[in-house]
Amino acid sequence: MVESDFYDLTRAALWLTLEISAPILGTALVSGLVIGLFQALTSIQEMTLTFVPKVICILGVFWITMGFMSESLVDFFQETLVPMIGAS
Repeated sequence: MVESDFYDLTRAALWLTLEISAPILGTALVSGLVIGLFQALTSIQEMTLTFVPKVICILGVFWITMGFMSESLVDFFQETLVPMIGAS
């Protein structure tokens, strides 16, 4: 493996990681902002009010995007890693 191949593989893996994690991280950000705004407007400072809805939103988005995530990972392995291993 040449140094440039290693850097290309690392770049592709990091980009795939960003694509896969973006829906979950975006959901956590938006739900956290909405819940924080609700708490600020109502002066309710309950710890479970921030945790439980955020976890439910994250699990829902994970369940919805699970097919996309697994398909992206399988494609990455089949198109990128397996040919590199076979060429060695």
